[in-house]
Amino acid sequence: MGIVAPASPFDRPTFDRGLQVLESMGFRVVVPPGLFKKKGYLAGSDGHRADLINRMFADPGIRAIVCARGGFGSLRILALLDFALIRENPKILVGFSDITALLSTLYTTCRLVTFHGPVVTTLADAPLETQRALATAVASTNVLKIEFKQGLTLRSGVTSAPITGGNLTTLCHLIGTPFEPNFKGHILFLEDRGEASYRIDRMLVQMKLAGSFEGLAGLVLGTFKDCGSAEDTFRIFGEVFRGVDIPILAGLASGHGRHNITIPMGLEVTLDADRQALSFHRPATIG
Repeated sequence: MGIVAPASPFDRPTFDRGLQVLESMGFRVVVPPGLFKKKGYLAGSDGHRADLINRMFADPGIRAIVCARGGFGSLRILALLDFALIRENPKILVGFSDITALLSTLYTTCRLVTFHGPVVTTLADAPLETQRALATAVASTNVLKIEFKQGLTLRSGVTSAPITGGNLTTLCHLIGTPFEPNFKGHILFLEDRGEASYRIDRMLVQMKLAGSFEGLAGLVLGTFKDCGSAEDTFRIFGEVFRGVDIPILAGLASGHGRHNITIPMGLEVTLDADRQALSFHRPATIG
């Protein structure tokens, strides 16, 4: 399992604790030279950060890649990635928050199943449930089923489609770029942190006006930490998606909250908004 730093620099003691968690889960961890570089608010230059990712995908001894931290900077390196190399060497890639830029782009350009889940620094203090969910997603042949412990059905219904998405702010910033995602025929998962209600409203309306939600099969909402009241957040989603006949289920413990359940992005899944569950159709790392 190789470690990369596509975005912001990180606290070394927290990172080391996260590595210990990965090792305790049975993974052999490879920390490449140059991982700890810093350049202002970035973990090294754009070329350096992209090169680490390209080299990890090229290394035949690496089967999975976990990001050290999110933060800021992943969008800056998208044009520097070797997509032909990545397509020829598909591997597990795990991260969330700003890492959504990579997860989404590698699915869009390479049809790579990516994993929306914890980064090394958040694993340092992650509860056992989050650790187990990561291990099950990336190292098990079981077909995943995620049941919402605190789910809220915003709109009833059942649908099956590939799931995609991630951090709302990051996805919004991809609109109008060569890496703009196509959500048509997909179940969209969204989460965020520290965004006021009016900013969530503005981003959703921008994406709606851009046609991002046309042909959407379903909507799943994760954690919206420090984004105002859940009631306000759900009201905004209800207004933006008024008249759109799709199942909408909120309350997935994935994103910036204490619990961050790993979601394989790009896999076919059945969303049952009434039974409050996501049932995947095949194992995440098989086939």
